[in-house]
Amino acid sequence: MSRGRDARMARRAAQFSKFRLVELNLIPLVDTFVSIVFFALTTATVGELSPVVPGVRLPAASVGQAALSQLTLGIGAQVTLSGHPLMNTIDAARARSNDPRQPLVIPPLLTALKASSDSIRRAKATPRDSSLDTPLAIQGDSSMHYDLLARVMQTARIAGFKNISLQVNRTGTIATITTAPAGTGAP
Repeated sequence: MSRGRDARMARRAAQFSKFRLVELNLIPLVDTFVSIVFFALTTATVGELSPVVPGVRLPAASVGQAALSQLTLGIGAQVTLSGHPLMNTIDAARARSNDPRQPLVIPPLLTALKASSDSIRRAKATPRDSSLDTPLAIQGDSSMHYDLLARVMQTARIAGFKNISLQVNRTGTIATITTAPAGTGAP
């Protein structure tokens, strides 16, 4: 009976030998944890949490030339560029591109954006075919379809704008820490 038992044990040992844990390598695990801690520490926002030191007056910022600092493209019932209506939004959504290599381009919007980008290039004395550093802010209605947004962004890119941002309303409150000047008795 011991010979049969020994044979079964030998077969079992041969079957399960591939599952035997020989050593546990902790180096990849430690590397992963170090990476997580590194990214957590480098992306933490501590600037908003620090209070202003009493007796320090922070400088104020102001906007210089609004026309050259940021261009605003509004998409609601009308498509507007810096407050000037260009076309109806429905017409913009239905507009077909006249360039088969760029099927997303909206031709009337491209014409208006090209005119704006050319005037900015003339004012800044930059070459004609260079991309603009001037930001273009897109203010889209909350009911706007993503396909129209993609077409507008592609048209702006073709017109030469490389800094395109989407503007949204901020919801919720951000807690700010304020301190009273020294000697006022306020907490």
